[in-house]
Amino acid sequence: MAERSSSGEGDVTVSFGAKFAQSEQFKAVFREGMALVEEAAAYLDGEGRLEARGLKPPLSLAYATESMRLTTRLMQLASWLLIRRAVTEGELSAEQALEEQRKIKLPVKSGDHPTKDFEALPERLRFLVSESLKLQDRVLRLDQMLNLDGDPPASEAEHPLHRQMSQLRAAFDTSE
Repeated sequence: MAERSSSGEGDVTVSFGAKFAQSEQFKAVFREGMALVEEAAAYLDGEGRLEARGLKPPLSLAYATESMRLTTRLMQLASWLLIRRAVTEGELSAEQALEEQRKIKLPVKSGDHPTKDFEALPERLRFLVSESLKLQDRVLRLDQMLNLDGDPPASEAEHPLHRQMSQLRAAFDTSE
């Protein structure tokens, strides 16, 4: 998804991803994401820790499971947001960002199902989990939009098996 604008010299392609990452909308998502990370960390280290101590099994296990999922999810989302911002600010090249993003395990789609006892967990934890899932959905949509921007990553085009796979496809193509 790139925009084309005409100038006297010819067309200039403007990357949607580059334009979006500089937008107020991205900055708002970034601020919201980082605020949620801070809010969750403060809760889990403070009030949440106290609430967890008062839970009996199996709720204590459900609390531990959901807090671990929450922390993992927020770290992945924060990493994605920081990488996108670093590219915009010129701290990372697109190639470096691609390499860093390979280390992030964003789900293909939001499919986290809460534990069986989720509704019995403290309200604040449930709120944070819900907000993190909303943020995850937004980031997944953004990631999908930004990955549709332009050509496939160089790493895919240069994959060592790419040529062999093309040859195999050609060999088994019976449409001739």
